[in-house]
Amino acid sequence: MSALPRPARALAPDPAEVSARLEMIAAATEGDDVERRRLALSVLRETLEQGRASAKARLDAGAGGVEVARDLARAADVVVRALWDFAHVHVLRTRNPTAGERLALVATGGYGRGVLAPYSDLDLLFLRPWKETAFSESLIEFMLYALWDLGLKVGWASRSIDECVKLSREDMTIRTALLEMRPLAGDAALSEKLRARFVKDVIKGTAAAFVEAKLKERDARHAKTGASRYQVEPNVKDGKGGLRDLNTLFWIARYFAPESPLGLKTLTTLYSGKEQRTFEQAFDFLWAVRIRLHFAAGRAEERLGFDRQAELAAQMGYAGRGEAPAVERFMRRYFLTAKEVGALTRTFCAKLEADRIKAPQGLSRLLPSRKRRKKKLDVEGFVEDDGRLSIAGPKVFEQDPVNLLRLFRTADQMDLDLHPDAFTAVSRSLALVTPRLRRDPEAARAFLDVLARGNQPYRILTLMNDAGLLGRFLPEFGRIVAQTQLNMYHAYTVDDHTLRAVGIIKDIEQGRLAEEHPLSASILPMIADREALYLAMLLHDTGKGGSRGQAVDGAIAARRACERLGLSRHKGELVSWLVEHHLVLSDYAQKRDVADPDTVAAFARIVENPERLRLLLVLTVADVRAVGPGVWNGWKGQLMRDLYAATEAAFRGGRGADPAAGVRTRQAELAEAARRRLIEVDPAAADWAASMEDAYFAVFSEGEQAAHADLVRRAETTGAAASARTRVARNAAELVLAARDRKGLFADVAAALAAAGADVVGARVFTSRTGLALDVFHVQDARGEPYGSGHPAVLGKVCHEIEAAARGEGVATRTPARPITGRSAAFAISPAVAVDNEATKAATVVEASGRDRPGLLADLARVLADAGLSIQSAHVDSYGERAVDAFYVHDENGERLAEPRRITALKAALEGVLEQTETRAPTAPIRIRAGRAR
Repeated sequence: MSALPRPARALAPDPAEVSARLEMIAAATEGDDVERRRLALSVLRETLEQGRASAKARLDAGAGGVEVARDLARAADVVVRALWDFAHVHVLRTRNPTAGERLALVATGGYGRGVLAPYSDLDLLFLRPWKETAFSESLIEFMLYALWDLGLKVGWASRSIDECVKLSREDMTIRTALLEMRPLAGDAALSEKLRARFVKDVIKGTAAAFVEAKLKERDARHAKTGASRYQVEPNVKDGKGGLRDLNTLFWIARYFAPESPLGLKTLTTLYSGKEQRTFEQAFDFLWAVRIRLHFAAGRAEERLGFDRQAELAAQMGYAGRGEAPAVERFMRRYFLTAKEVGALTRTFCAKLEADRIKAPQGLSRLLPSRKRRKKKLDVEGFVEDDGRLSIAGPKVFEQDPVNLLRLFRTADQMDLDLHPDAFTAVSRSLALVTPRLRRDPEAARAFLDVLARGNQPYRILTLMNDAGLLGRFLPEFGRIVAQTQLNMYHAYTVDDHTLRAVGIIKDIEQGRLAEEHPLSASILPMIADREALYLAMLLHDTGKGGSRGQAVDGAIAARRACERLGLSRHKGELVSWLVEHHLVLSDYAQKRDVADPDTVAAFARIVENPERLRLLLVLTVADVRAVGPGVWNGWKGQLMRDLYAATEAAFRGGRGADPAAGVRTRQAELAEAARRRLIEVDPAAADWAASMEDAYFAVFSEGEQAAHADLVRRAETTGAAASARTRVARNAAELVLAARDRKGLFADVAAALAAAGADVVGARVFTSRTGLALDVFHVQDARGEPYGSGHPAVLGKVCHEIEAAARGEGVATRTPARPITGRSAAFAISPAVAVDNEATKAATVVEASGRDRPGLLADLARVLADAGLSIQSAHVDSYGERAVDAFYVHDENGERLAEPRRITALKAALEGVLEQTETRAPTAPIRIRAGRAR
C-alpha cells in the first residue's frame, strides 16, 4: 500500500487522527497480521517522535518544565491508548469481554502523576478482577512487545485488586506507585474499585509508617548518590535537592489527602504563599533541566555532568555577566534551587518526622497523637521541644534579631537539632538581618562562638547556610553560596567546600584525625589565635571570581568582614594575610624543591614568623582535604611536612639578611658529616661521596645513601641499575635509578614509566661531578595508590624497563595524542609556561601547565633535553583535568637559563607540547578562568 501521509509540523499528537490512521491500516491489511502490526507500529513510532518534537519545540519557546513534562505524558497516553484500542479491536477482536476478561490499564508512578521525561520508563499496571486468563495474557504480551519495539522502557505488572492491596501493604515501593495511579484505558469501574480499596484498606491509619519509610528511603538514596546537594556534577533526579526530594513531599502530601489532586490540600496547609511559589519554581526548573538533559543525551540521563552543563546553559538562555560565564550562572541557579529544595524538605519532612501532634489541620487525625514534651531553657526565648531546639513564640526574632544567631549557638552548646518550626521561622525572618545587626557586638560574639569555639561548627554552619542566615549575616560568604567550581578537581560548590574545611579543622583540634595529620594535630594546640584560623578558613575562598584575582579580592573581603565583626586591627590583618596567602604553602610544597635552601628562604620571607607558619599549615591541610574524596594523600602530606620542618628550622636558626645563607651553611656542615659517616661504613664509596652535591645528603638517610652507593657500583658495570620499594608514608612507590648521565636520560626514563602505566608524582635528579646520575622517582598507579603495591613482580619489571631505557634500549618516542572524550572534553584548558630565574640561585624553574594526559611529563622532559637543559628535579601535580609540572633546570655550563631568545624558544616548544592537536567531543567546552586550583 502507499505510504501514509505524515504531519507537516511538530504539533502535539491528535488522538483522533492517530486512531483514524490505524483504522485505515486495519482496513488495508485485512488478513495480513504481520504487515498490519508493522504499519501500526510505524504510525505509533511517528506519533511518539511527533510528541517529543512538539514538547521540545514548546520547551525551546519558553514553556515551563512541568508543562512540557505533562505534554510528554499526554503524548505517551495517545500512543498507549491507541495501541490498547487497536489490540482489542483489530488483533484480539474482543469487543465484549466476559466478566473474567475485564481488564483495565492503569498508569502508576511518575507516569501516573501525569509527568514524563523524554526517555523515562512507562510504569503500567494491567488490572484484572481475578486470576489471569488467556485473553489477558495475549493482550499483555501484544502490548508489551509493541511498546518495546517502539523503543520504550516499560515497568509493568499484572495483578488483581486483591493482589494490589496485599502487595502494597507489604511493599512501600508498590504502595507509592499505586498512590499515583491514573486510569488510562479499559474497564473504568475496575480502576475505581482499586482506588477505593487502596484508600480504605491500605492508606487509612498507616500515615506514620509511610512517612517513616519515605524518609528512610530518602536518606538511603542520598547516601547512594552523594550526601551533599552541592556536588558539582549533580544527579537531577535522585540527588540531594533534586526532583525525587520534591516527589517525596508530593507522596506524603497525597497520602494525607488522597482525595486532593497531587496532595495540594496538604501542601497549601503547610507552606506559606512564598514557600508555595518557591516549591513550584523549583519543580519547574528541575523538570526543565531534566528534560533538556534527556534530549541532549538522546537517552535517560540524570547526571548533569560537565560535558552537558555549558550546552544546557546556552539552551536555557543564560549569558555571561562580568567575570561569571554563562555556565557558572546556570549552575549557581541550579545549586540555589537545590538549597531551596533542602529548606522545603526540611520544613515538611522533619516536621512530620518529629512533630506528630502539631500536624496541619486535616493531618493530625491521621497521625497517632501523643503528648509533646516541652522544656524551658535558661536561654530566654528558646525551648526544648521533643528533644529539638525550638522558639518560645512567633515574636522571638522580631523582638530581638540577635536571637537568630543565639539560636544556633544554643543548638551547638546543647547538642540539639533544630525543630522544623524554628528552622522555618529563621528562613522567614531573614529580612531582620540588617546592617545594624551585622555590626551588633552580641551578634558577632554568638556567631564567633559557633565558628571558632563551637563543638560542631560544620553541622551548625551548614544549618545556618541552609536556612539562608549565614550568607545574609556575612555577605562576603553570601557571594560564594552555590558558586560552582568548574573543574574535575573540586567535588563541591565553593560554600560547601568551605564549610567542610572548617569542620576538618575542628576534627583535627578534637583529635579525630591525629593519625592522618600528625603534624597538624601536634601544632594546633600551639596556635595562639584560633579565632583567626577559623575566620580565615571561612573566608578563604570569598575572592573567587573577583576581578582583581582571588588572593587580592579575598584579602579585601576578609578585612571588611573582620572590621564589621568588631575585631581588632591586628586580628583583621592576620586573617586577611592568611586568606591572601592560603595557597602559598601548597604551591611551594608541591611545585618547588623543598631541599633547595632558596625555596625555604623564599617561603620563610613570605611567612615571616612561626605562628603564621603553624596557621598556614593547618589551613592548607584542611583546604586540600575538603576539596573532595581522594584528593588528600600521603604524598602531599609528606611534602608539606618537609617544607614545614625546613622552614621551622630556618626560624629556629635565626634569620639574618639572607635566610638562605644560613640554610646553606648548615646544609654544607651536615653534608660533610654525612660523607664521613658513609665512607666509614663503605670505604669503596669515597670517590662517589666526594663528588655528590651537598643537597643530596640533606635529602636521604644514612641507610639510603649506602644503598645508593651499591646501585652506583652496579651501574658502573652494567650501565644502569634500579631498585624499588613502597613508601607508605608518601603514598607512592620509590624508584631509584643509577646510570651514566647523558642527554635525554630523564625523558627516556619518564617515557618508560608512562608506558608502564606509572604516574610520576615527584622526581629528584642528582648528578655527580664524575657524570653518574642518580634519579629518584615517586610513582603511583591510575588509582592514586603506590605503583605495584603488594606486587613485587610488578616493581621488579618496571625496574628492568627503566634500566633498559637508561641504556638507550627501546626508547619510547613522543607519546601520540589521544582523543579527549567524556568529562574532560567539557573543558578548554589554556596552556601556560613560566620561566623563573628568581626562585633559586642554583637553577631556572620552568613551570608548564596544561591538559593532563599520559606521557605528558616525558614529552615536556624531551623538549628540555632537546634545548640542551639538564633537569635537577621535577615536581608533578594535577588538579583534575589540569597538570602542573615544575622543573629545576640548568644549561650545559651548569648555569641558569638567561638568554631571552633561548627562553622564548623554550616556552614556544613547551607550549607546542601542551597544545597537541586532539579530537574533541562535539560539545562546547567550558572555559576555565585563569587562577589557582583552590
